[in-house]
Amino acid sequence: MSEQTFNPKLTVFMLVKTSPEWLALSIDDRFARLREVFEPILRRHADAVRLRFYDAEFYTARVTDLWVWEAGDNHAYECVVEALRETAFWDRWFTIVEIIPAVENAYATNYGRSPLAA
Repeated sequence: MSEQTFNPKLTVFMLVKTSPEWLALSIDDRFARLREVFEPILRRHADAVRLRFYDAEFYTARVTDLWVWEAGDNHAYECVVEALRETAFWDRWFTIVEIIPAVENAYATNYGRSPLAA
């Protein structure tokens, strides 16, 4: 699915916290593991799922990062999570603190209205 035609049906806000083990790795090791483990999963599901990373550790002690997933459907998102659960990124290098699924502008769509413009 090209970037122009990607129309996510589901957005998931995954609140995560880095582990001391992850932080003990050098910056080069962290990026190497992202490339070796995380990136192939993203590429495998790139037609139906997108990910954006946000750093939060500057402003909160509860979580260090937000992973914002956009998926074409629930099943596509579930497949990515299943793949991640088989890696050290899930609950070893990062603690998954909270998962918040959401649907963009559902308040308007459900009533056949245009969403508020921002």
